[in-house]
Amino acid sequence: MLSSARAAGTLLLPATMFVLVEMTDTVRIPPWQFERKLNDSIAEELNKKLANKVVYNVGLCICLYDITKLEDSYIFPGDGASHTKVHFRYVVFHPFLDEILIGNIKSCSQDGVHVSLGFFDDIIIPPESLQQPTKFDEAEQVWVWEYETEEGAHDLYMDIGEEIRFRVVDETFVDTSPTGPSSAETSTSGATEEVQKKEAPYTLVGSISEPGLGLLSWWTNS
Repeated sequence: MLSSARAAGTLLLPATMFVLVEMTDTVRIPPWQFERKLNDSIAEELNKKLANKVVYNVGLCICLYDITKLEDSYIFPGDGASHTKVHFRYVVFHPFLDEILIGNIKSCSQDGVHVSLGFFDDIIIPPESLQQPTKFDEAEQVWVWEYETEEGAHDLYMDIGEEIRFRVVDETFVDTSPTGPSSAETSTSGATEEVQKKEAPYTLVGSISEPGLGLLSWWTNS
């Protein structure tokens, strides 16, 4: 989780699950980079700091789009580096609610179907948001849609790796920034348990409980 960069506004990109977010941050450039162009050094530092990181309540940062403004640079006593306040726009993955996306089934569990977009894996489709009626096949560890037809029910398996179309219905941001110990009496076992329960900083909740959603193979004309 990264939260020090400040987001000022957003602009939708053609692929709407990505947005341009206006941000400001103060970038430190060490003395050995002074021979380079300032813009190049700042762009590298911003990508090093933000790329593939989640900014709380903003989304997953992908890459720098452009730098819109550089304020004056300062060198502080005791630090030979320059410090520059930068206004910039960053490409961020943050789909809007009700947006329809296509991913691949990563795994299935009693909690639901886990979906990956390749670059983002923290997507869950809970059991109540699957096509109904469904059941969880313990032996195969997959969810099965019991599709009713005039000839009877047909089991449609949600196999690992299959392409799946889903609607984004909810999102959750968790502040995972480091914090100090809440109590001096915290035990080692308690700390270990807390690590095991560490949550993803950004999670999407999907739904396929409507016609046209679910595995792409379900809706392909034969």
